[in-house]
Amino acid sequence: MLGRQLPSIITERVPGPASERGVERLARTECPSLTMRRARRAERSGAAHDPIVWVEARGANVVDADGNVFVDLIGAFGVCAVGHAHPRVTDAVARQAARLPHALGDVHPSSAKLDLLDRLAAWLPFDARIVLGLNGADAIAAALKTAVLATGRPGVVAFEGGYHGLMYGPLAICGSHPGFREPFAAQLNPHVRFLPYGDAAALEAIDGTVGAVVVEPALGRGGLVFPPEGWLAQVEARARAAGAVVIVDEILTGFGRTGRRFAFEGQLTPDLVCVGKALGGGLPISACAGTAEVMAAWGDPDREAIHTATFAGYPIGCAAACAALDAIEDEGLVERARAVGEKWRERLARALGSRAREVRGRGLMIGVELDDGAKASRVVQAALTHGWLLLGAGPGGRTLQLTPPLTIDEALLDAFSQVLPRLLDEAA
Repeated sequence: MLGRQLPSIITERVPGPASERGVERLARTECPSLTMRRARRAERSGAAHDPIVWVEARGANVVDADGNVFVDLIGAFGVCAVGHAHPRVTDAVARQAARLPHALGDVHPSSAKLDLLDRLAAWLPFDARIVLGLNGADAIAAALKTAVLATGRPGVVAFEGGYHGLMYGPLAICGSHPGFREPFAAQLNPHVRFLPYGDAAALEAIDGTVGAVVVEPALGRGGLVFPPEGWLAQVEARARAAGAVVIVDEILTGFGRTGRRFAFEGQLTPDLVCVGKALGGGLPISACAGTAEVMAAWGDPDREAIHTATFAGYPIGCAAACAALDAIEDEGLVERARAVGEKWRERLARALGSRAREVRGRGLMIGVELDDGAKASRVVQAALTHGWLLLGAGPGGRTLQLTPPLTIDEALLDAFSQVLPRLLDEAA
């Protein structure tokens, strides 16, 4: 049954001929930097990096143009937390598309937008006021704007390894790789400082010039890194002492990924929370949610709207998000991620032994750190040929990112626990 299947590779090689033809088409029309990036990765790792072309996905399975079936262990970058094409989401999208695909944003909102704002507010542990967007970077941009309005200070502290997106406002605080920022540095906020993630002593650099402190409760693209116990509370305390706004980036970690509704719970109390990815159940939508006090900084409602977008709060995305939240709640996916993820992490650690530097995680957000990025790249490619979709993350790409749908069958996780040691041995 598609959605729960083990890998099924029917072509002699992966990518198969249909995917290869698709990649050739891609090279004729896609921005050349993406094609060149795959070539550079292949050169460094000694393994091909041509992609497969997706044509269908359901549950934890992806089908490519050649009819091969894969298990998606990255959950489409964490977007498909409820699984690909969850029936509640697809039904909600179809109904909304037939009734009202688009409204008039912040001028005349749709009933679907009202429903989503109510649902999101109920999920948050404070009296929330919410700005909707299309992707995580939109949410971060809204949070940065809110912080400067609330404090009057342009200074921002971010952390090494933090991602936050590559649009211009968020790009200035992207600490996962300097190469993201360097070509555009002259156009970015010059008042950003990066501190080592998880370092308590470094927090002394948060002073009265800082208007916002932006932190991921666990690094995602930065390598599936979890901070020391108590460190997030120290971040908050130092930010409060300096009069800075605390922005928590839950774009990957939110909605059950770490076995909690939000990863910040029990660790700190944010002023602003940014969410996305899993929120839309596969459709683009995001939100910046803040306390009533900090959001009051947007000022007089009679003034010209100074932060809006044509598709912010579009009805189809709002309907999809409500359906995704329904699925997470009704299917107990937060609790399931916590229980299933803990067992899977322990199984992986036992199966891999000394083959991995570390197997770490919370819920169904697990990182397998290897010795070097080239080896990790070879493992990712070898996994693809066997029907498993993985990504490398963190410094040098040496950590395997495992963020599968929260709905994934445990039988698939067990099967991968048996396959991964062989993949590592092949890549040695």
